[in-house]
Amino acid sequence: MLDARYVRDNAEAVRAAMRDRGSAWSVDAFLEMDEERRRLIAKTEVRQARRNELSKAIGELMKAGKSPEAAAMKDEVRLVNDEIAAEAALLEQVDADVRDLLMTAPNIPHPSVPRGADENDNVEVRRWGMPRTFDFEPQAHWDLGPSLGIIDFERAVKLAKSRFVLMAGLGARLERSVINLFLDSHTARGYKEWWPPILANAETLTGTGQLPKFEDDLFKTQGEGLYLIPTAEVVLTNIHRDEVLEASDLPLHYTAYTPCFREEAGAAGRDTRGMIRVHQFDKVELVKFATPETSMDELEGMLVDASYMLELLGLPYRVITLCTGDMGFGAAKTYDIEVWMPSYDGYKEISSCSNCWDFQARRASIKYRDPGSFKGSRFVHTLNGSGLAVGRCVAAIIENCQNADGSITVPEALRPYMGCEVIGA
Repeated sequence: MLDARYVRDNAEAVRAAMRDRGSAWSVDAFLEMDEERRRLIAKTEVRQARRNELSKAIGELMKAGKSPEAAAMKDEVRLVNDEIAAEAALLEQVDADVRDLLMTAPNIPHPSVPRGADENDNVEVRRWGMPRTFDFEPQAHWDLGPSLGIIDFERAVKLAKSRFVLMAGLGARLERSVINLFLDSHTARGYKEWWPPILANAETLTGTGQLPKFEDDLFKTQGEGLYLIPTAEVVLTNIHRDEVLEASDLPLHYTAYTPCFREEAGAAGRDTRGMIRVHQFDKVELVKFATPETSMDELEGMLVDASYMLELLGLPYRVITLCTGDMGFGAAKTYDIEVWMPSYDGYKEISSCSNCWDFQARRASIKYRDPGSFKGSRFVHTLNGSGLAVGRCVAAIIENCQNADGSITVPEALRPYMGCEVIGA
């Protein structure tokens, strides 16, 4: 959520940011509501001052034995109190309206983010590894997986509906092995592992920005009104909701594996085959809490930590910086990591690493204090990134590591977890 004072004092800059993001969010609507709020506050302060003045005068009249005059003033005090109460109700509603409007505003892009309208304006940062040249016709994972008996899309539809996946045998072990490799690697690099709930309440999803804007993308339970999480970012970030952290404890580096659920699995007709866009998928998530002075460096570190997982697996990838028009709602800056997929003859997103600045912390009230540097408390900066999306990794392994006889060579880093070197029919 944006800071109301920042929007008020930097209206033109916020207008420019909204244009850069392609957002229709109205600065003028906010300024109008905010002006009404400030007008009500000013009127209330005038009436409170009048009430105080009358109360003092009543006391003096009572001391002087002038009860009739004091009684008349008491009637005026009652009138002023009624007016203050009415304005307080109005102010409460205006405050709620201002907050609701701010809740729908996307984050302000960091100055280093390239300006652009959509994915065509993203900027490539670097590449790692060379896409493999096959001396045979490679198969897509949605063909090779079922032929090996390690993926069953048809039975997944029978069990749930389309865009769900059923893993079998060594396919299930491959999914589990990738999860364990990622968790072991991240914890070895200093991340604290958590095992969080995969159901979350509305306050939790509001804190990270999924609600209210993206409610249609979420699976919601009946009765309790809980939501299946779309990413572990939601629960990991909210661990410290309504808390004040110590600067000496920052930065905090967290990781967790969770299944993730998304009602809206992408644009209609796009990536309908295979494991790229599905309603349920496994993911290992990275979350950081940092000071404003260090958060951009922490973003670069998170990018290294996430991309290192692909290097462990020997999978070619590239890193791109998202432009203003392609960034997520809560991000101030985002790097995407894209893995090479032979079936697409191109790169597909496998991680987004974002610095959300104080956007989520303001919504979730996550602050820190540093008595040696400043008084009171300030909002932390929160960061999140996939480290990585497991199903897409499995699909990339199947396609990049396949052999002419239809088998799959298990990447060396996974062999201790898999207990085999090759997945055959």
